[in-house]
Amino acid sequence: MSGKAFVVGAGPNGLAAAIVMAQAGVDVTVFEAKETIGGGCRTRELTLPGFRHDVCAAVHPLAAGSPFLRSLPLGRHGLEWLQPETALAHPFDDGSAVSIRRSLDETARILGPDGAAYRSLIGPLASQWDALAGEILGPLLHRPGNPLLLARFGLKGLRSAAGLARSAFGDPRTRALFCGVAAHANLPLSAPLTAGFGLVLCAAAHAGGWPMAKGGSQALVEALAAHLRSLGGRIETGRRVASLAGLPDDAVVLLDVTPRQLIDIAGERLSGGYRRRLRRFRYGAAAFKVDYALRGPVPWRAADCGPAGTVHLAGSMEEMMAAAADVAAGRAPARPFVIAAQQSVFDPTRAPAGMHTLWAYCQVPSGCDFDMTGRVEAQIERFAPGFRDLVLAREVMSPAGMEAYNENYAGGDIAGGSPGGLQLFFRPVAGASPYATSDPRVFICSSSTPPGAGTHGMCGYHAARAALRSLARRRG
Repeated sequence: MSGKAFVVGAGPNGLAAAIVMAQAGVDVTVFEAKETIGGGCRTRELTLPGFRHDVCAAVHPLAAGSPFLRSLPLGRHGLEWLQPETALAHPFDDGSAVSIRRSLDETARILGPDGAAYRSLIGPLASQWDALAGEILGPLLHRPGNPLLLARFGLKGLRSAAGLARSAFGDPRTRALFCGVAAHANLPLSAPLTAGFGLVLCAAAHAGGWPMAKGGSQALVEALAAHLRSLGGRIETGRRVASLAGLPDDAVVLLDVTPRQLIDIAGERLSGGYRRRLRRFRYGAAAFKVDYALRGPVPWRAADCGPAGTVHLAGSMEEMMAAAADVAAGRAPARPFVIAAQQSVFDPTRAPAGMHTLWAYCQVPSGCDFDMTGRVEAQIERFAPGFRDLVLAREVMSPAGMEAYNENYAGGDIAGGSPGGLQLFFRPVAGASPYATSDPRVFICSSSTPPGAGTHGMCGYHAARAALRSLARRRG
């Protein structure tokens, strides 16, 4: 297919959209406002020389299991996934921990009396991951290829995480483990649909793992960019697009932006009704992040935390529910739910010999200006006594800092919009095609569209396919 396409934004979704267009024979140029590509997948020396930190995205369960990314020869372009055998550990105040291993059998053994229930809940989803991914990693309106699997997932996934945890598991520790996974939704754990996040991420842990990219998350976007260039696509960095006025009217434009930026950039080409619908889009909770340069590994009290790629710090399900409720009510939680990743345990390129990094963030209200550093460190110290003595340097990124780093992170929302309620499915607006706008040549391809944040390229993939279908209809 001939023609021209321009993509605004060189994050994973923008690059994925560009690749799909280039594969179809379209002449593609990507514009990136920053001097380096990456969006939420950049890696930098944030603290001290030699310490390489992932600025935002760090662990990639839905990238490693992405049907689209797995179809690309990214390994030939330098991408190497590192797979911790312990995907996740969740410690408790008594010095114990539970964990999710790559092996479903091993995880069931660790969970003891709840092992059979966990296997029954997660096993069928993990064993049919490719089919499940095909159903959930795309727009809501599609013809199901596996209706029975989708129904099985939906019966559980539509529930609240707390409700499913209480009904499925007897041990409070297993309930906490599952709710910690579901809490990646950045929603109250009592909210409907949050169980689905827990089910998907638990299944992904056994199907494809919770890996990290060797050398940093930047390696993922660099591999995507290299593949795009091999297809003839172009990337121009330091090229901010403030308006579509300078682009050819007959070109297709795909924007890896949220509704707020879409109105700013393309507003003159959008109908008044569509702009009003975009303004009703709801942004979600914010992230407060701290990166650490450490003189040694984190001194976890629970041994299972040492070899874990990701560690959830919050204690009980009830504590996590209280923290999420605080965030929903606009309060900075006294005991935040902290998600930590220790990439340097598995990747020696991240820190000088003998030293380590730690990546940690918690959820706070949108635009929150409270300094959560002390509360984040108190949670780490609670489960790793002596942690503060190892800190050589730290880099703090508040919600305002998040938005300054990436305009898509409105108010510090790293998910491109709240996934709560119907907005999980109908984003950014309700319609037959979530990627299409009121202008037949303008499309949105960011995480503000299905399947949402953390899927690293699937939004762009589906947006580009929608754009190609639109082009084919016009030419037919």
